[in-house]
Amino acid sequence: MTNAIRRRLLECPMEVQGRIMSASNATLHCSLDEDLAAVYKPQRGERPLWDFPSGTLTGREVISFEIDRVLGFDLIPPTVWRADGPAGPGMCQMWVEEDEDARLVDVVAPDAVPTGWIPVLKATDGLGHPVVLVHADDERLQAMAVLDAILNNGDRKGGHVITDFTGRIWGVDHGVTLSVEPKLRTVLWGWAGAPIPEHLLESVARLRAQLPTGIPGIDRWLDAYEIAALIDRCESLVETASFPLPHEEWPAIPWPVF
Repeated sequence: MTNAIRRRLLECPMEVQGRIMSASNATLHCSLDEDLAAVYKPQRGERPLWDFPSGTLTGREVISFEIDRVLGFDLIPPTVWRADGPAGPGMCQMWVEEDEDARLVDVVAPDAVPTGWIPVLKATDGLGHPVVLVHADDERLQAMAVLDAILNNGDRKGGHVITDFTGRIWGVDHGVTLSVEPKLRTVLWGWAGAPIPEHLLESVARLRAQLPTGIPGIDRWLDAYEIAALIDRCESLVETASFPLPHEEWPAIPWPVF
């Protein structure tokens, strides 16, 4: 199914339906045919960042998908590099329609934490009322937390964790990833320091065994230092066998949270 969708993302005519205005970079909602829509991020629509090479964010989304495939997590929607997009070359990813009533990350009052959910951060809202950032104690989110540690994801907001109308969860928006410097910033800190389940560690070990040559396109999107840092993160996770802790020199929670 994934390969068939990727072929359609690559080959079907793409028509822009509108722009997603909340996105920091140019992000377009496109239709490809009757039953397939896509998020298209043209490379030339990237806003320069001081800590990432210019023009690399869309490619990082593509290689993040390839890494997720090798892990076998299948959390990132099918993603391709589209050379002939309406606004030039860029990332094209299957659009996922979100079931907002089934979110697995939330901000709630302290007395409204859902049963079985994990508190991550206590804060106050704009009116000074206490609130808590929470997420579900869900093994699929554990896999996403491992994926983010591998990708060194600097922007796992609550809105980047999507539940579709079949109940499947997806992770989106992986442009700010795969830096050499530690940048992990996420809402999924609920297992920080806890042991990583064995089946997830086996997936990390499998990825490490295929690096650097077994990931399609990796040397196109990442330089040698970024690939070496990716290998180091995989080896560190396998060696410690535990979820990472927040880095002392980097903000642990993205802002805004959603």
